Amino acid sequence: MIEQATHLDKIATERERGRKALRDSEQRFRLMVEGVKDYAIFMLDPLGIVVSWNAGAERIKGYREEEILGKHWSRFYLPEDIAQGKPEEALTLAAGTGTVEQEGWRLRKDGSRFWADIVITAIRNEEGKLMGFSKLTRDLSDRKQAEGELREAKKRVEMVLDSITDRFFGLDNEWRFTYFNKHAEEQLKALGKNPATLIGKVLWEEFPNPPVEEAFRRAMRERAVITHEHYYPPLREWVENRIYPSPDGGLAVFQRYVTERKRAEEELRRSEAYLAEGQRLSHTGSWAWNVSSGNLFWSHEHFRIFDLEPEKVKPSYELFLEMVHPEDRPSVKQGFEAAVHEKSDFEDSYRIVLPDGSIKDIHSLAHPVFNNSGELIEYVGTVIDMTERHQTRAALEQAFEEIKILKDRLYHENVALREEIDRTWMFEEIVGSSAAIRAVLSRVAKVAPQDSTVLIAGETGTGKELIARAIHKRSKRATRPFVAFNCAGIPSSLIASELFGHEKGAFTGAQQRRLGRFELAEGGTIFLDEIGELPAETQIALLRVIQEREFERVGGSHPIATNVRVIAASNRDLQDAIAAGTFRLDLFHRLNVFPIEVPPLRERKEDIPMLLDYFIKRYAGKAGKRIQGMEKKTLELFKSYHWPGNIRELQNVIERSIIVCESEIFSVDESWLSKVSLQPHRPSSNLSDRLLEQEKKIIESALTETKGRIAGPSGAAARLGIPSSTLESKIKLLRIKKYSFKPV
Repeated sequence: MIEQATHLDKIATERERGRKALRDSEQRFRLMVEGVKDYAIFMLDPLGIVVSWNAGAERIKGYREEEILGKHWSRFYLPEDIAQGKPEEALTLAAGTGTVEQEGWRLRKDGSRFWADIVITAIRNEEGKLMGFSKLTRDLSDRKQAEGELREAKKRVEMVLDSITDRFFGLDNEWRFTYFNKHAEEQLKALGKNPATLIGKVLWEEFPNPPVEEAFRRAMRERAVITHEHYYPPLREWVENRIYPSPDGGLAVFQRYVTERKRAEEELRRSEAYLAEGQRLSHTGSWAWNVSSGNLFWSHEHFRIFDLEPEKVKPSYELFLEMVHPEDRPSVKQGFEAAVHEKSDFEDSYRIVLPDGSIKDIHSLAHPVFNNSGELIEYVGTVIDMTERHQTRAALEQAFEEIKILKDRLYHENVALREEIDRTWMFEEIVGSSAAIRAVLSRVAKVAPQDSTVLIAGETGTGKELIARAIHKRSKRATRPFVAFNCAGIPSSLIASELFGHEKGAFTGAQQRRLGRFELAEGGTIFLDEIGELPAETQIALLRVIQEREFERVGGSHPIATNVRVIAASNRDLQDAIAAGTFRLDLFHRLNVFPIEVPPLRERKEDIPMLLDYFIKRYAGKAGKRIQGMEKKTLELFKSYHWPGNIRELQNVIERSIIVCESEIFSVDESWLSKVSLQPHRPSSNLSDRLLEQEKKIIESALTETKGRIAGPSGAAARLGIPSSTLESKIKLLRIKKYSFKPV
């Protein structure tokens, strides 16, 4: 018994000594491991009791130090692992081998699991006696999760690759197979190959093909996507390889059969060759024009007819018009654009000028193509070279040449005649030589070459539209359209549609898109007569057109750019309309950039003899009558008449008189002229008349000082201390010729 007690005391002493050695070692080791946060580091005695651990262990395990010291380390194991004795097994292995490395699930204090990387090292003293164990644990949960996600992603990728109809395989940077999808495996099996044994094999050793190898090597070398087609005899198929560089330095290859496509392409090439030969033999080229995109297609024969090279020239509508003979260009352009507008067939004959200066005769046909909704999508047409046929008709060509000579002669005669008309101040049908009409025509000549907006004022029948046409004819827009529009002649509900057009379905009855007057006048001039009758909402739209140079069709949502000169006219006093709130002041200022006032006929009676002569010749020629002279009494009647209807009334009276005239002497029925207007003017001497005469002198003096300027701080109205609208009314009442005060 004494010997047994002594033996137990020695064991206890040795154990205490071992624990003390562990504590001393722990004190020395603590300073080294305390700062390590990513590892759980703790010390065990030989029986697996925890004697020390670091802050990283607290973070990973979830225990505080005082909760685990003196406890057995097996509590970190899963219950099923404890039941199998795995904690003791690990210590036994470590004691025998010195170090054990493990991976597995471990428990935290809260019962959650984490995947751990564990290193257990046996600690022995100098005599080799086991003093305990050190244990390092690292949390690899994130890596484990990432590996799981990677596996899932790989499965999804493989599912996608298996679902596509293309054959797919991967290569590493040494040309070894790394993967086959399901369709690639099926193809390999059809060739008598085992997909499983090909993994790791070199592509060129199994499938030698120098042309294909070069394409693959170029993709590898340049790290570029390459598409390569080749015929594969064992399968009797054309194969397309799409080769993509992969991030790991290898290649990903998608492979598909394209035999049917190659056959279709060959058939298409054969059909195109037949068509090209047919066009060459018939001297017929084809073309197609996309209405929405403006893209134009020309066949090879079309290029040959126009003597152009497809590789160097891109076809366009502008190029086509440029090659059309200058004499034929306007009619071709107008005819084709009219066909597009009406969505109808187009047919025309014209000449083209080739790059070398030679001329060809062309006959063209075109047909519109519509989609299921009835919308025009493109025009498809042909051009036929008629030159050889025309060259066989020498006599007809000679006749055309004679017509051309006569046309040129007529042109030069017309130029000379126009010069003569200009010298006598006759603009189109504007006849007269009075100071009043000369002042108006002087202003017309000055403003015509400019692009300024013009506002023409004057009574009904004074010829405001003739003034507008004269401005257009002498402007840079003379070759473009002149579109006249009477704002008082259309119901207010339709004016916006008439001016700006409308889209299909914009309102009841709008069966198709319609172009407005502004689009019809593109590049030219639009004349808006009776502008004062324009509805308020249309005034806003017109203001936008003048300011922004764009508008929208009724029912449309996209702005349309416009290049149109605006000339407006009114027989109303727009100042009064502004005061009454029926006309916008900002629109008036936009229109009144260059005002022109056309004098009434009663203020230019010296022009009546010239007008009589002009209209008598005009209507006598139409009626087939010969008029040799005029009664003096008739001339006096015309001069003394007030002419409230101005030149239009004069014109009508002359035409009526010519119709009923039965002699060679022109006369007029006095009953057609107002008796009130024929009474001679008798000066009054009453107070009212004298006051009016005095008021007239004061206004004329103010107009002289301001050189005819009425409105503004330096105008006559400001000098007289009255509104400009009041002054305008008085000028009309007193019949003051305000234009005579303005510098010419």
